[in-house]
Amino acid sequence: MSEVRLRSLLDNDFYKITMQNAVIKLFPNEKVKYQFINRGKHHFPPGFGDELRRSINAMAELKLTRDEKEFLRITCPYLDLPYLDFLAGYHYDPSEVSIIQTENNLEVTVEGQWYRTILWEVPILSLISELHYEMNHMERNSNEVVIEKTLEKAAHLNELHVTFAEFGTRRRHSYKVQDLVVESLVRNNTSGNFIGSSNVHFAMKYGVKPIGTHAHEWFMFHAAEYGFKMANALSLEHWVDVYRGDLGVALSDTYTTEVFFQQFDKKFAKLFDGVRHDSGDPIEFANKTIEHYKKNGINPLFKYIIFSDGLNLEKVEEITKACEGRIGISFGIGTNLTNDVGLKPMNIVMKLIAAQSINGDWIPTVKLSDEHGKYTGDPKMIELAKEFLRIKN
Repeated sequence: MSEVRLRSLLDNDFYKITMQNAVIKLFPNEKVKYQFINRGKHHFPPGFGDELRRSINAMAELKLTRDEKEFLRITCPYLDLPYLDFLAGYHYDPSEVSIIQTENNLEVTVEGQWYRTILWEVPILSLISELHYEMNHMERNSNEVVIEKTLEKAAHLNELHVTFAEFGTRRRHSYKVQDLVVESLVRNNTSGNFIGSSNVHFAMKYGVKPIGTHAHEWFMFHAAEYGFKMANALSLEHWVDVYRGDLGVALSDTYTTEVFFQQFDKKFAKLFDGVRHDSGDPIEFANKTIEHYKKNGINPLFKYIIFSDGLNLEKVEEITKACEGRIGISFGIGTNLTNDVGLKPMNIVMKLIAAQSINGDWIPTVKLSDEHGKYTGDPKMIELAKEFLRIKN
């Protein structure tokens, strides 16, 4: 079987780049662990772990090109120049990744310095997804059908007069499908509603904006380092310290939206351009966000929400109608764009599971989203977080 290889060091979500820049600046000595979570209970065929290992070993050969470095320098002036020099010398170290396959089960963990290991999550998930379809000999729709579906969705989104970005790297069917999708969106973007991609490689390839700020792990690490009560406020404060007003979209649901808004005070509400919704009822979230801005004397029409949780056209239309004339909105559409190929998309994630303390102990990290089924982490630590943050359900 041919190895599934990534073609570029930038074949990754942009928020991994922006967080890596911040980690190098603020937390250069911290160690972390990540773990693959097979939410969909997918079965992996014999030899899958070996093929994944070959693909991951091949990633050690990836290197930032001069053109890629120049793209980041010009397009992302908020990234520190020393960071771009660091990235130019960066290589993936496959020894940081452990892969164990037992019959149909797959265990993947990553451990090492946070500033190095932060880039592994998204490419590992995309490789697992691509290999899953390849090794199970599952045949997708033709390129023509993929393009046709993409253009139909784009046309419908244009009719709704909403802006949207492609967010589908981690659970894409394959590199080829994501390439087809982004190329189709760019080529037919006559209205300008398609505003960019979370994938830095494709953003560069097709001349669109790379989109992203930070992920749940940013807040999860801060909780392990500073405690649950300080996690949201310090995460936001540190982000502002690094980016000074750029990349101003705050992720709201790491420890529930209700807890987030308790610390997203007038200062942060004014400093950040908007918030991102990633779990729970989107319209309920929109109503809470609008009320929060109003309570702090801010016109919600000057702010916006990026919706990014399992979106399809029906959801987008429902959200658009509910928010029209009340607050700015935009959409980050992932799996429904890059894995709508006639096969069932995988339900897989990879999460930060622990951070090492000063004395060498590993502190478990947890995520308490607005969907109870999406709680992740050590059960005892989840209960501790709920107690500290006074989350009742």
